[in-house]
Amino acid sequence: MPVTWKHLGQTAKVWPGRNWPLGATWSPESTNFAVSAPAATTVWVCLFAPDGVGGEVETRHELTEQSLGIWHGALPDVAPGTRYGFRADGPWDPERGLRFNVNKLLVDPYAKAVSGTVDPTEAAFGYVFGEPERRSELDSAPVVPRSVVVDTSFDWEGDSPAHYRWRDTVIYECHVKGMTALHDRVPEHLRGTYAGLGHPAVTDYLRDLGVTAVELLPVHQFVSEPGLTARGSTNYWGYNSLGYFAPHGAYSSTGDGGDQVAEFKRMVKDLHRAGLEVILDVVYNHTAEAGPLGPTLSFRGLDDLGYYRRVRSEDVPTDTYWDITGCGNTVNSENPNVLRLILDSLRYWVTEMHVDGFRFDLMSALTRSGYDVDMGSDLLVAIGQDPVLRHVKLIAEPWDASMDGYLVGGMPAPWTEWNDQFRDVVRDFWRNQTWGVHSIATRLAGSSDLYSDDGRTAYNSINFVTAHDGFTVRDLVTYNGKHNLANGEENRDGTDNNRSWNHGVEGETDDPALLALRRRQAANLMATLCLANGVPMITAGDERGRTQRGNNNAYCQDNETSWIDWRADDAWLDVYETTKRALRLRKDHPALRQRHWFEGRPTIVGGPKDMAWLHPSGREMTPQDWHDPGISSFGMFLSGGPLRSPGPRGEQQVDDSFVLWFNPGRARQRVLLPENDWVQKAEVVLSTDAEHPVGEVFNVGEHLVLGRRTMVVLRELR
Repeated sequence: MPVTWKHLGQTAKVWPGRNWPLGATWSPESTNFAVSAPAATTVWVCLFAPDGVGGEVETRHELTEQSLGIWHGALPDVAPGTRYGFRADGPWDPERGLRFNVNKLLVDPYAKAVSGTVDPTEAAFGYVFGEPERRSELDSAPVVPRSVVVDTSFDWEGDSPAHYRWRDTVIYECHVKGMTALHDRVPEHLRGTYAGLGHPAVTDYLRDLGVTAVELLPVHQFVSEPGLTARGSTNYWGYNSLGYFAPHGAYSSTGDGGDQVAEFKRMVKDLHRAGLEVILDVVYNHTAEAGPLGPTLSFRGLDDLGYYRRVRSEDVPTDTYWDITGCGNTVNSENPNVLRLILDSLRYWVTEMHVDGFRFDLMSALTRSGYDVDMGSDLLVAIGQDPVLRHVKLIAEPWDASMDGYLVGGMPAPWTEWNDQFRDVVRDFWRNQTWGVHSIATRLAGSSDLYSDDGRTAYNSINFVTAHDGFTVRDLVTYNGKHNLANGEENRDGTDNNRSWNHGVEGETDDPALLALRRRQAANLMATLCLANGVPMITAGDERGRTQRGNNNAYCQDNETSWIDWRADDAWLDVYETTKRALRLRKDHPALRQRHWFEGRPTIVGGPKDMAWLHPSGREMTPQDWHDPGISSFGMFLSGGPLRSPGPRGEQQVDDSFVLWFNPGRARQRVLLPENDWVQKAEVVLSTDAEHPVGEVFNVGEHLVLGRRTMVVLRELR
């Protein structure tokens, strides 16, 4: 966009304003601007207006007030929708982590909305290409985004959070655009937008499926990496944040002029009315500015040394970034101003935008004290005592790109965690590459090896078999290897540890027998996920056979590779029905979502054990059985009464009992419903075995022949 300059200095009177809140705060009288840049010598707020001939006029206003490292001032007659940015002058000394450059227009770190994107030409960088020690004289205003002044008022019409308990929660991980870009029942002008996600065609579907929360891939304003832009691609997932308060403008049906804030709020209100919570996937561990040779877009130009962690060594220059995110930089959450930014952002999304929780990308990178992982780190302590944040849903991706950052099972209460051990064990079990049946039993029962030793419960485990990163469920049963050539990285990107199985043929097939087997395996994976103890997380489209054609790293595929295809002719609707039935069973029966750990003993004198593991012969598994490589099929008995957990009013809960039978093997397996005093007759309520349909009844002492690679759930008939 061409930019013309009105003046280069202050052009209008600036009132002193105040140093809080940070960002641009609009009122009918004036707009207050405040930005933290403690080492800067001069800071300007720059307003942009159309010049009438396709360009813009920039008017600079010097902020003469500075207190506690925050530059501030107020300007009258600044209307909502006004585009602005900051310029900061000061020392240029990259080896000391000082990169002030008045020629670079900077996005406000506290901007409530951002307009435009980055054209990663040399002007967007603070240094001269090929000479990184020299400060660039090129102006970046024509090639970088603008911050937008926003009127944040909104009529929530009594909206309030649902506060579902973790044991009642079912998460659906989805992408705002990918969810509706191809949705034929969402109006075309709303597809791929916040308004589209809040449309009844979506909310009705999710509610009918049995979902209670959507977990949205990043919606903080983000930009594409220069390398992706250079090869004509974009960052689709959004893990390249630039604005931690701004909903991504490209997801708005009305453009990025500031209305995206109200549209996001309407989406949240619509989802809440449908009984769905909203969880945001947030990326505070790194920013879009990459390494020291990355562009200067915001943070780097205001306080490079404060925002980014450095390698601490007498032999290494100060400017050496410590990168444990794999993205070029690591945000320094120990810095008080940076910690404040993260906490202010989180509180803003809860109090102003009404979201219900957060999933923290690469959380381990934010838990550091110095170089070391610290469960008493500043950020964890601050969130744990914050009166707003400690009561929302908090999910950690408990690892980063370093060897010592793997923290699965190690996060403190009240944090829940993505449990990748559940993912790996369940995948291996259903491809009959088991670590031993003891491993799958541990995961089904809630991963007590990870969560029971510090007072947490099975619901601190977010169970998943797929996520946005990796194969879909359909691709897990269709491909042995990744097929990522379309990403432009010669198939080097993406993991090789897929734990997938193509069942004999790589890729899609018309063979009806092979296709039936794959769909059965997909149903097995989904049912296991939905009925295991812990919080199930479904990746959008897995329940209906979404495929990425073998791409296990579709981060740059903003096209039909990643979008959900809602056409029924290609959907695995049998898998959908199995998933829906499993979630209905889970919702209707507290025996399938118990809060207390199973103890393998009765809850009352003379009653049945709360859980028992069954050998195919009908007897209980012995210690020797758990390590017998010849055993792959087993049963899981769950007693319905009474349960250890009381009801909402303290009442004793009694439910039906269940037996879940699993056979991942290639041979049919004869199993026995054992003689007992508590379950005399049982009905099939879920089955991936066509020979045992829902409604079939078995009496105690009768045999059941499980088909190969099947799962059957029996419920007590009283």
